[in-house]
Amino acid sequence: MTLVRAVVWVFLLVNLTIIHLLFVTAGPPASGPLGQAGRLLGLYLAFALVVQVLLVARVPLLDRAFGMDRLTGWHRWTGLTVFWLALLHPAFVIAGFARHDRVPAPATLLTLAAQIPVLLGMIAVTLVVVVVALSVRAARRRLSYETWHAVHLLLYIVLTLGIVHQVYEGTAFTVNLVTMAYWWGLWAFAIGALLTGRLILPLIRNRRHRLRVAAVVPESGDVVSVHVTGRDLDRLRARAGQFFLWRFPGHNRWWQVNPFSLSAAPNGRSLRLTAKAIGPTSAGLRDLPVGARVFAEGPYGAFTLARRTRPATLMIAGGIGVTPVRALLEDPDLGDDVIIIYRVRSGADAVLLGEMRNLARGRGARLHLITGRTGGANQPFHPDNLRRLIPDIEDRDVYVCGPAALTRAVLATLRTLKVPSRQVHAELFRLAGGS
Repeated sequence: MTLVRAVVWVFLLVNLTIIHLLFVTAGPPASGPLGQAGRLLGLYLAFALVVQVLLVARVPLLDRAFGMDRLTGWHRWTGLTVFWLALLHPAFVIAGFARHDRVPAPATLLTLAAQIPVLLGMIAVTLVVVVVALSVRAARRRLSYETWHAVHLLLYIVLTLGIVHQVYEGTAFTVNLVTMAYWWGLWAFAIGALLTGRLILPLIRNRRHRLRVAAVVPESGDVVSVHVTGRDLDRLRARAGQFFLWRFPGHNRWWQVNPFSLSAAPNGRSLRLTAKAIGPTSAGLRDLPVGARVFAEGPYGAFTLARRTRPATLMIAGGIGVTPVRALLEDPDLGDDVIIIYRVRSGADAVLLGEMRNLARGRGARLHLITGRTGGANQPFHPDNLRRLIPDIEDRDVYVCGPAALTRAVLATLRTLKVPSRQVHAELFRLAGGS
């Protein structure tokens, strides 16, 4: 996987170098220095969109090398980059033309908007602003995951409008046949990866495996497990700790998809997901009829034993984040020197606790159930307290999965305790906005 990471960095550096060569080769625009800055920002914007497409394509090699959680974090930062470039690029272009023509900027804006390719670019910028505005933390908390995901489908419209805008306005790409071949080859590569990863492969796999609901088992008042069967499930090559993106045709709309971890190690015959009722999809899973069709994308995620560096392991789970940890407990490669910390508000919230205890007992692992509100003397993830509970923590691989606040607190503590970063494996589930 080191090779894959090196290739990614080479890809970024080479393409940024070529972009600057395109900028120089195209020559100065008629709109002067401001317009020149706008053109360069436009090139950056176009390349940032290419990178964003590759990030959402869910390329298996990238997932295995970096993990879907890290890729999702990069997707967020790339989205913010696209947002600012989408604002600055037209701002500099408009300012350049306004200064060159000695016309007020509002009048220049109206003149440029009368040109269809420019107008399409402005519509794309507006949609980018809408998506980013609804993705900031304050707005995100008020939206269900399903609504948030539907809003992000607007980005495909942005992508289409952006490409059309480049066809007519991207003068730096049309200097000669070489620059045209490079630029559209780059876009063909990105869109090909997107169509392959998000459409072609999922369709082929789901046609092959024909997934169906085998059983629906309530685990508590708001948690349910769904057992899924199908054909040749061993060919999925799923591993304990990974997750799928699940669709349930007839239960929710085709564009609504939810990431749920496997809560049991895949055995080649069935898959199990366990979900807490948070949004409309997860809340309605208990009503799924046996035999209902299931459409799954994946497996995704690097929260597996493939990255383990030490024979001893510490696993920390919070709330419903216990699901991939429970699956890892079944992995035969885990070994026997295992400690599990299961953090919940109360004993009633400890779903799958009976299974966790049985699995821990079977392999001689230690399971600590920690309940109560955090505060005062009850701060289990304070550095001193965690060190007291796990004296040899720096000699263990640490797997952490739970709500974002818990995960961030644990990661901060691990840094304080000087646990090497290569031994820390965390799943924040930023794709879902929660665990």
